[in-house]
Amino acid sequence: MFQLGFNSAILADFSFEHMVDFAAQHGFGCVEVMCWPKDNADARRYAGVSHIDVMKLDGSKVKDIRHTLRTANVGISALGYYPNPLDPEPKKASYFVEHIKEVIRGAAKLGVPTVTTFVGRDPAKNITDNLKTFAEVWPGIVKVAEDNNIKLAIENCPMFFTNDEWPGGKNLAISPAVWNRMFEIIPSRAFGLNYDPSHMIWQMMDEIKPIYQFRERLHHIHLKDVKVYKDKLDQVGIMANPLEYHSPKLPGLGDVRWRDFFAALTDVRYRGPVVIEVEDKAYETNITDVKSAILTSRNYVSQFLG
Repeated sequence: MFQLGFNSAILADFSFEHMVDFAAQHGFGCVEVMCWPKDNADARRYAGVSHIDVMKLDGSKVKDIRHTLRTANVGISALGYYPNPLDPEPKKASYFVEHIKEVIRGAAKLGVPTVTTFVGRDPAKNITDNLKTFAEVWPGIVKVAEDNNIKLAIENCPMFFTNDEWPGGKNLAISPAVWNRMFEIIPSRAFGLNYDPSHMIWQMMDEIKPIYQFRERLHHIHLKDVKVYKDKLDQVGIMANPLEYHSPKLPGLGDVRWRDFFAALTDVRYRGPVVIEVEDKAYETNITDVKSAILTSRNYVSQFLG
């Protein structure tokens, strides 16, 4: 029913072939493959990882990638690239937009159905003003996706974790209210969500209801948990930097109601990929811990997969 995978960013030091082999050895059916530009300078955690360089996807490279996947019996759920295409600096924003388009074209060459990304945001502007910029920038990106028969899946992460992302974060797609406005502006069915329930939890929203409300827009699913520390929240309040009161965790180690989550996915007949995204700092000390994080997550969610 579901295609279980993981986000390749956590295996940043693995080659594409090594990463795919790891997936095959441990029973994963797919991977979400990171495709950051090779010359990028983004030092954010989990950013900058490139297991496929879409700028070098000639016929020979496409053949090699397909051979690796076919031999391992592993698919690609999506090509992923998560920049800020609404960056307040026009030069940066343009660069990010153009690379998203290249990732879309790369997905088409490889026969990958989906590209996962952010819509971006100017952190200093309110939601209404950011939606105006969104309406100027994103129709052109979606047109490239439509022309290449690719789905765009926008992750609902606010990208507000560090002081440089204050006060509004670097991704506009934070809530059902905003998604509704985005889909009004761009009604294309190629444009949807990469839904991550963990971001709803620390924003104090229900993580199950959106599955029913946006069932037609669920193009990709991230499996990540989060723990809200109530004692810390009581001290700093919801206006604080969010990492002062919460922490990303492996599935099953936080506050997401996973039984209800998977029940909802089956209710709406979701049949796409469910991809583990590891951002739990408790499992980052060494590669043994990183591998353990992926497999511990796999073991927990497997009870819901049949």
